[in-house]
Amino acid sequence: YMTGTVGFNSSTTSVTGLDDADTSDMNLSPTIGYMLTDNIALEAGLSYGTSEGFDEDFGADAQTTTTSFGIGARWFMNPTDKFSLSVGAGISFGSLTQTYNGSDVEIDGSGMSFAVTPAINYWISDSFGLVAQIAALEYSSVNAGNNQTTDEADITSFGLNVDLSDINFGMVYKF
Repeated sequence: YMTGTVGFNSSTTSVTGLDDADTSDMNLSPTIGYMLTDNIALEAGLSYGTSEGFDEDFGADAQTTTTSFGIGARWFMNPTDKFSLSVGAGISFGSLTQTYNGSDVEIDGSGMSFAVTPAINYWISDSFGLVAQIAALEYSSVNAGNNQTTDEADITSFGLNVDLSDINFGMVYKF
């Protein structure tokens, strides 16, 4: 099968007497999968994301671009029903670049992440369906440095996002 998700988020923060702070991010994640059994699939995918917003630590607008490659497995509960649930787990490796408006500082990094993502599937036909990834339990580790100094930072994060801050919609096509 082939599947993919798209995510977009935009927000504006208004504080009296200050300029509005706008942030936005977008991600695109195409994936291919191969069913090993009726319920278990192996997956491989790419991910591309961008985000823009004001970086309070640096005091400037920042743009971040991320790319990654991941592999994993997904378990489908009741794959023949119109509605079905699935849970996937995978590891990905990627890179990021962050630039700041009005500055020649650029931060580059690389890292890995492990995530468990539940999803809801709705099958429109035997071959075509809609999918919504509704949450994520994720661990990530990134090593980053900038082009102005030799300083490096190791950033480790762990999170469980079960609200609407981590929801992605996509489509799936089974061959």
